[in-house]
Amino acid sequence: MFGQLKKNLIVAAATTAFACASLGVAQADDTLQNIKDRGFVRIAVANEIPYGYVDANGDAKGAGPDVAKAVLKSMGIDEIQWVVTGFSSLIPGLKANRFDMAAAEMAVLPQRCKQIDYSTPNTTYGEGLLVQKGNPKDVTSYDQFSKDNDLKVAIMAGADQLDMLQDLGVPQGKMVMINNNADAISTVATGRADAYAATGMTAAQLADKSDRVQIVQNFKDPVINGQEVRSWGAFAFNKNADSFREAFNKAFEKYKKTDEWRKTLRSYGWTKHDIDKSFDKTTKQLCSESSQK
Repeated sequence: MFGQLKKNLIVAAATTAFACASLGVAQADDTLQNIKDRGFVRIAVANEIPYGYVDANGDAKGAGPDVAKAVLKSMGIDEIQWVVTGFSSLIPGLKANRFDMAAAEMAVLPQRCKQIDYSTPNTTYGEGLLVQKGNPKDVTSYDQFSKDNDLKVAIMAGADQLDMLQDLGVPQGKMVMINNNADAISTVATGRADAYAATGMTAAQLADKSDRVQIVQNFKDPVINGQEVRSWGAFAFNKNADSFREAFNKAFEKYKKTDEWRKTLRSYGWTKHDIDKSFDKTTKQLCSESSQK
């Protein structure tokens, strides 16, 4: 054991994302032994509830952090430095070795698998829409934005929804890019965009924060290439961190069989159906699939 767990928070603004790139290159050969010798592991989150975030007290929470802490503890790693960064900076940060892993429940996608490596899936989740209270434009699906109308949809930079909307034929001019989920409420409430496309759980969490917005109740799941869209989230690693990823994955797969793992996911809003479906796809399958899931 490394001793008592310390709650070290590093707030990493997007503007500094590449400032440590040269240092990251020098450390590109980080392995499990390197992390143990260093005495701590660096884990990134994108401040997205309920996936991975740091609360007002500086405590890392969410499905990603809670599971990561339990798995790492079983590996003898107790000290964690939490790095808060924008979602679009997660992959560049991993590639530059600014952190050792990401616990943001980032969806496993073929294009991402070319740049980073993933663990076994931890969660699965569907899509949703955040709209103004009362849903005045009667928005119910992603593909409405591809039709000949004046509707605009907001998405977070670097999020999976960009690929989904593009696959559905939504023109770039109808997309409003925002930097983080916190901006979604004001973007929708002020009419800058008619809806915010995100996972259903993210949209529901945002709707709970303001009476000016709501989640679409009669949402129609996107269908791409004949298949309903569903994402599988996993822990992400630099491609040069094989020994760490493999050791983590071995411990994680063991932990995923426990009631404690299921209890953790349920506490953040995952249903039994969602939890069971997390076993439906392997990382290898998700990395090799040609379409968005």
